[in-house]
This record gives sequence, C-alpha cells and structure tokens, in this order.
Amino acid sequence: MGKALAPNQSNRGGMSAFRQSVEAMIPALRRYARALARDADVADDLVQDTLVRALRSERLFLGGDVRSWLYTILTNLNKNRRRSLARRPQFMPLSENNPDASGTEAEGRDIEKALATLVEEQRSVLLLVMLEGLSYREVADIQGVPIGTVMSRLARARAHIKAALEGTRPALKRVK
Repeated sequence: MGKALAPNQSNRGGMSAFRQSVEAMIPALRRYARALARDADVADDLVQDTLVRALRSERLFLGGDVRSWLYTILTNLNKNRRRSLARRPQFMPLSENNPDASGTEAEGRDIEKALATLVEEQRSVLLLVMLEGLSYREVADIQGVPIGTVMSRLARARAHIKAALEGTRPALKRVK
C-alpha cells in the first residue's frame, strides 16, 4: 500500500503516481482519524486538511513512503487540534447509560471509553500499530520518537486498556 515513489511520476490517465497513492490512502486515513478523534465530523476535517496539505506540498515530497508521510501530516494536525482544544473549556455529556444495550454494544462502549482515557501519545501509537498495522519503525518515524519510546507507549497503552476492561487499575512501578 505505501510504495515508494519518485516525484512527478505519471501514468496514462494523467494523474500522477503520487496523487494515485494519496487517493488510495483515503480509507485508511479516515479509519485512523475516526479512531483518533472519536468524532466522525472532526475526523473528516482532519483527513481533508491532510489531503489538502499533501497535495499542496507534492513538489516537496522527495519520494519514499507516501503512507508514513500522510500519517505524519494527520498526526501533527491532530496534535495541533488538541492543543487548541486544551485552551477552551470542555463540556462533558450526561451519562449515556443504556441498560438495554446488547453485549457487543456495551463491549464496544467499554473499549471506546478505555481508549478515551489513554493519553494522546499512547492512543495514537496503539491505533497506528493495531488498527493500521504499521511497524514500530514506521510509527517512530511518524511521531518523531525513538523506537523504544513507541514500544513503551504501546506496552503502557495495552496494559491500560486491559486493566480498564477488567475493571482494575494498572500497577504503578516504584521508582527509586
């Protein structure tokens, strides 16, 4: 899916290979953005902004993995969005308890709530690895951190999700 391209390659249809690769990534970008933002409208805006930036910057793309480049753009746009939101007061919705929900719906809500309680860095690593199937190296490149940091964030995210679903709190390590 994320094949390396040389800039300005084109095909018979007139659309560059770069633009074709960007277009092919739209479903994966939408999936990642929806899981990351937890709001379909916000996710669609993130994807649109990602595509606009990518297409405007086509001449700056020097070849390589389009997929990682697009995920990097989307991740950075989401970080900027979250910083902006942190400056505004937040309103919490009233409880959405539905005792008639099926087990599958309830489990989905439990997972969604557990994901929502993760810190942003852990959630994005978990989503890129588990949902999008990226390698630790690709995630490290996208987030601009060492691979060990990715592994640590992923381990912590998994432990947190597991503990949240089991109704326990993850044990804190004692540091001397």
